[in-house]
Amino acid sequence: MFAFRLGQLAEQLDAKLHGDGNLTITGVASMKSAVFGQITFLSDKKLHNQLSECKASAVVMTEESLKYWEGSALIVKNPYLAYAKLAQCLDTTPVPAKDIAASAVIDLTAQIGKNVAIGANAVIESGVVLADNCIIGAGCFIGKNTVIGASSKLWANVTIYHNCVIGEHCLIQSGTVIGADGFGYANDKGQWVKIPQLGRVIIGNNVEIGASTTIDRGALDDTVIGNGVIIDNQCQIAHNDIIGDHTAVAGGVIMAGSLTIGRHCLIGGASVINGHMEICDQVTVTGMGMVMRPITEPGVYSSGIPLQENKVWRKTASLVLHIDAMNKRLKALEKKI
Repeated sequence: MFAFRLGQLAEQLDAKLHGDGNLTITGVASMKSAVFGQITFLSDKKLHNQLSECKASAVVMTEESLKYWEGSALIVKNPYLAYAKLAQCLDTTPVPAKDIAASAVIDLTAQIGKNVAIGANAVIESGVVLADNCIIGAGCFIGKNTVIGASSKLWANVTIYHNCVIGEHCLIQSGTVIGADGFGYANDKGQWVKIPQLGRVIIGNNVEIGASTTIDRGALDDTVIGNGVIIDNQCQIAHNDIIGDHTAVAGGVIMAGSLTIGRHCLIGGASVINGHMEICDQVTVTGMGMVMRPITEPGVYSSGIPLQENKVWRKTASLVLHIDAMNKRLKALEKKI
C-alpha cells in the first residue's frame, strides 16, 4: 500500500496546500465513498453541496470551492487533471509480469534489454527487440523482427505480428491484435484472390490501446499510429490508416482502410468512418457518427437521430422516407411561383 503525506502530494501536483500537510494519504476515492485516510477531488461546482457529507481526509479543488470545505485541501486550477496525476501516484494496479518466466519461449536471436519482464507462456520470436524495462504479460505473442520500445507494457494475451514497431512508454491491454492482415482481396469472376499484406504497423511513443482492439498491417505502405494517441476497447483500425498525434478514439469505432485522421481529433464511440479520405486536425466526431466524406475544417460534427419514443421515431422515419417526394413537390411549387 502506498502512503504519502499530503504535503508531499502538494509538491508532486504543484498544488497549494491548505491545512495539515502531515496528514497520511493512502488512497484516492470518489466523494461519496471516500473515508479517512483517502483523498478525493471536486471538479464540478454542482457538487458543492456534497462536501458537507464527504469523509475524505482531503479534497483536491479550486480556490473558489474552498469556502464550501472546512478540512484540508490541495488547491489547483484543474482538479480533474490533478486527480489523474494523483491516481498515478496512488496506483495499485499490479504489473503484468515480473522477471522472466521459465515457461516463456524466447528465440535465441531475440534482443532482450535490461529489467525486461516476460510472463508465463509468452512467445518471443526470432529477431525481436525488447528495449529496457519492457513488460510482456502472460500468453503474449511477439512476432518475428518486431521492435518494442523502452518501458512499454503489454497485458496478457496481446498478439503482435511480425515486423511491427511499438514506441516507448506504450500500454496495450489484453486481447489486442496488432499487425494482422488487412482486408485485401481482388475479385476474379466471383472468386476472391487474397492480396498479401506486406506493410507494417508503426506505433509512436506514449500510445495506449484498449482491450480487444485490432490494428491491421498495411498492404504495401505502413499503418501508422502517432505519438500520444489513445484508442479504447474493441476498435477496428484498417490497413494503411494513419492517425495523427494525440488523437483519441472511443470504444467500438470502425475505420475503413487508407484513412488519414489528423492531430488532436476526438472520435466518439461506435462511429464508422469511410476509407480513402482525410480528416483534418482538431475535429470532433460525436458518438455513432457516420463519416462518409472528407472533413477539411476543424469543428464538431454529428450524424444520426437521437433516441426517441418509438411512436415519435416511426413518424420521423416516415418523414425521412418521403423527403424525396416532398422535395420534388417543393421544386414544382417554386417553379409556379
